[in-house]
Amino acid sequence: MTRTLTIIGCGKVGQTLARLWHLNDTFAIGDVLNRSVESARSAVQFIGAGRVVAGFDDLRPADFVLIAPPDDQIAACSAALAASGCLTKNSIVFHCSGASPSSILEQAQHAGAAIASVHPIRSFAQPEKVVRAFAGTYCGVEGDQRAIDLLNPLFTAVGAHFVHIDRQKKTLYHAGAVFASNYMVTLLDTAVQTYVEAGMSRDDALKIMATLVRETAENVLQSGPEQALTGPVSRGDVGTVVRQYRAVRKWHRGYGNLYRQLGKLTRKLAHRRDKRRAS
Repeated sequence: MTRTLTIIGCGKVGQTLARLWHLNDTFAIGDVLNRSVESARSAVQFIGAGRVVAGFDDLRPADFVLIAPPDDQIAACSAALAASGCLTKNSIVFHCSGASPSSILEQAQHAGAAIASVHPIRSFAQPEKVVRAFAGTYCGVEGDQRAIDLLNPLFTAVGAHFVHIDRQKKTLYHAGAVFASNYMVTLLDTAVQTYVEAGMSRDDALKIMATLVRETAENVLQSGPEQALTGPVSRGDVGTVVRQYRAVRKWHRGYGNLYRQLGKLTRKLAHRRDKRRAS
C-alpha cells in the first residue's frame, strides 16, 4: 500500500523530492504546509499533487512527515507538529538538513515518532533540473534505525544512495560539504583575482582556468587527493613557493596568508602521498 507523506516547509528541497516520489508512485503526497498559502499552492503545482493547508491544526495523520523549512525553523515546526496530535508510534518524521542533527526533531520523537535526517548531497538551486538528474545522489543519513530502515527503500526508489554518518559529528560532516563546495568557489575567486592583478582580464582568467579546474577535480574524484597533487609544493620546489608567497603577500596580505596556510597543508598532503608510495 502506498505510504502517505506530509510536507512542512515545502521549498526547493521538499518540492524536488516530492515531485520525484509522486512521479515514481513512491508516496501519496498529502498535506503541504508552508509559511503562506500562496507558496504552498505553488509547491503543490510543481509537485503535481498534494493538499494545501493553512496551519498545523489542519494537518491530517500521515505515515511520513518531511520537515524542510530553513534550519532555524525545524525545531519549532517539530514542536508544533507534535502538539497537533497527528503523530503516532508508527509515524516517521525526518528532515533534509546537512547542518542539523536528527535530534532537532526531539519533540516529534517525544510524541512517539521515529526520527531521522537524510541530507541529499547536491545543490537544489534548480528543482526541475535536479528532478531530471537526481539518480545517483548520495545522502548523508543518521537517526533512529527504524526510520532509516523505512526511508531507505523510498529514497532508493528515486535513485539515491544512503551513506551513514555519526550523529554526534554532524557539524563536521556539513563542514566537509562547505569545504568541497562553498569554499572551493571562494578559492577559485581568489585565483581569478590573482590572475587579474597579474594583468589578465576576468574573462580570460576564467577561460584559462576552465581546463585546469575541471581536470584537477576529475583527478581528485577518480584517484584521490594524493595522486591528483601536482605543482611546486608536490615537487619540493621550495624556492618557487617562497617567491610566490612573497609576491602574493606583497600585493594582498590576506591572500598571502591564505597561500601560506594552504602551502603548509599541501606539504602535509605530499608527505602523506610519499609515505604511502614508500610503504
